[in-house]
Amino acid sequence: MPPRGNFSGRRGSVRGRGGKFGSGRGRGNGKRSFGRAQKFENARLEDVEESDSEVSNEAPPSDVESESDASMSDVEETPATVQPYMALMQSLAKDSASGAGPSAKRRKLDHQPKRDEVPATTEEKKESEDDEERDVDLVEEPEEEPGDEVDLEDDGDDDDTPDATDPFEVHFVNPDSAEYDIRLKGVQSNAYQPKQIEKNSWRILRSIPGKDSDTTHTSHPPTTIPGPSGLKLKHRLIATTNKLRPTFDKLEQVLYPITFGYQDLLFCGRSASNSESLRRMTCLHAVNHVFKTRDRVIKNNAKLAKEGENTDFEPRDQGFTRPKVLMILPTREAAVKVVNAICAICEPDQQENRKRFDESYIDREVKFSSDKPADFRDLFEGNDDDMFRIGIKFTRKTIKYFAQFYNSDILLASPLGLRMAIGSEEDKKKTDYDFLSSVEVVVVDHADALLNQNWEHVEYIFEHLNRQPREAHGCDFSRVREWYLDNQAENFRQTVVLSAFNTPELAELHRRGRNWAGRARVQPEYGGAIQELGPVKAKQTFSRFESSSIADEPDARFTYFTSAIVPSLLKLAGGRRGKGSGSGSGSGSGAADAGTLIFIPSYLDFVRVRNYFSTSDAVESLSFGAISEYADVREASRARSHFLSGRHKVLLYTERAHHFRRYILAGVRRVVMYGLPDNPVFYREIVGGFLAKSEQDMLLEPGRGSARVVFSKYDVLKLERIVGSKRVGKMIRERGDTFDFI
Repeated sequence: MPPRGNFSGRRGSVRGRGGKFGSGRGRGNGKRSFGRAQKFENARLEDVEESDSEVSNEAPPSDVESESDASMSDVEETPATVQPYMALMQSLAKDSASGAGPSAKRRKLDHQPKRDEVPATTEEKKESEDDEERDVDLVEEPEEEPGDEVDLEDDGDDDDTPDATDPFEVHFVNPDSAEYDIRLKGVQSNAYQPKQIEKNSWRILRSIPGKDSDTTHTSHPPTTIPGPSGLKLKHRLIATTNKLRPTFDKLEQVLYPITFGYQDLLFCGRSASNSESLRRMTCLHAVNHVFKTRDRVIKNNAKLAKEGENTDFEPRDQGFTRPKVLMILPTREAAVKVVNAICAICEPDQQENRKRFDESYIDREVKFSSDKPADFRDLFEGNDDDMFRIGIKFTRKTIKYFAQFYNSDILLASPLGLRMAIGSEEDKKKTDYDFLSSVEVVVVDHADALLNQNWEHVEYIFEHLNRQPREAHGCDFSRVREWYLDNQAENFRQTVVLSAFNTPELAELHRRGRNWAGRARVQPEYGGAIQELGPVKAKQTFSRFESSSIADEPDARFTYFTSAIVPSLLKLAGGRRGKGSGSGSGSGSGAADAGTLIFIPSYLDFVRVRNYFSTSDAVESLSFGAISEYADVREASRARSHFLSGRHKVLLYTERAHHFRRYILAGVRRVVMYGLPDNPVFYREIVGGFLAKSEQDMLLEPGRGSARVVFSKYDVLKLERIVGSKRVGKMIRERGDTFDFI
């Protein structure tokens, strides 16, 4: 029989709003991180699958993932059996064959492109010019040596005497060798000392590597800091910091000691209201780290130049390359906010290429009305292009934008933009990731938004962080810190992840960190989204199904849906031959069985359910429409109209469609959640908002709306945010499988 229902797989037309695995700009082809679901095969669906080619070509399965912390274990790498320092020196032997050390001028000449080897045709020149015009972030300038600056003026900025209590000194410069060895062994053996505390209404889970490590050591940051006076800041940052934030709020008191103590941080409470303070914190930390690193190099350069060649002074103050901070951001507008925050902190005298930056990154057009949620406008307002990368270079009084990566101190990039800069083994272009070899601080802001792009790009970037470089890039190896030469840079790198909520992907990224200072996860105590539905009173039924493993969970979920949920929908429609099987008008006897919204988080599950409604005789009486992240505006409008009129009794709706569009659907009388949303705000908007709108539109009697939610034990993280921290344990472990809330 021919497929039924109104559906299509074409991607949306709004720039920067595609699905996670689309082939358009900003997306790319991803692959599953936790390979769980098997391909849904049925001979009866061949014709339907033919029209659903976007499933294989544009959108591989992605996001039905395990939610249990305990279900995933850290994957530890086998320690190298060769000495990293010797391997590095052998691999770079060609750069020092002359015996005179690396030569910046010779290296630069060696890396000049050979333009005269093959004459370019007119078409090739035109195509190359077009590519350059499209790439507004393209930078053409020679590389500089990592430490070629000399401090020619002494402005009395800082005391040359190191502060032994400064976390920068403790973590990077002079770590306690005995404590470091204990913790490094703990990292390598995945042996951590966990400790959970509650401060200022935030839950903090600290994990310090090494069973015998000293948790009172100077590398262990204090629990809270009342204000900037408790931070070890560069002298030139103190005044502006005190002006911008003289005291810290309760959240900042918890996060600042962790961040400035160089521990890995996973913060699961980001929101539109606290995003500015979080951005200020990470930018202050990044600039403070860069200033301390660069000032030390510059002053050591001056000392070496003053003492001459016969000096015994041999500083170890550098990495292989210059970039020290990487900030991964979702959109160009996010980069604009970061740059503005950095300028507010630094107050530079000059900003080189600022006009070019403003023209390339700022979009002042007002795109959205005030009825859009605050978190939606925080993410998508302004320039929402997710393909960008830019280097920022600091000098004593100037900030330079669009610096060449190897000349930059801070790199701002989207996951796609940075992956394009790195290249791929499959591409003809040679991959280059040496500029990531000496990154010491990584900030992943708005990580929940990056999950809705292509998370594989983020994983790819972290796989290429802190690898030993394949080329010298003018590096003076006599000044490289020993732990870089010993291939232990990842043990000193700090990773700060800021997200609205926790997910298995973020938890895994956090657990994979190998920072010897340890890690901390900070999250709120959840009261539950079921208590935040507003004026609407709806019966909410949570049904747990059993699954023996993560791999079997998609099949178990689908089986439960077709055997337990679908029969209730058919009963509501009056059976296979009920009155609602045609294109009803939305009134009279056919109206009562209309208005069922089925919310499906995963696009893979969406395709499976859509095909079931299209071809199965069991649901022949249920007409349906569908809105996914790939539906264009016209398709979505038609599906919404048919659903409101009652022509379609059922509407399938994906989580990413709601993330990118935030539709306010009319005509919803009951909600069926095939799975829980990652974002608890979506539960409040869909169950509370959609049902409340139906009551306001006189389409639903007050108190007659309902929600049916399907979950498993692997949904524990999502479930906690929806029902609350105090209820989640009971609902996962109790023998009963049905829980009602009103």
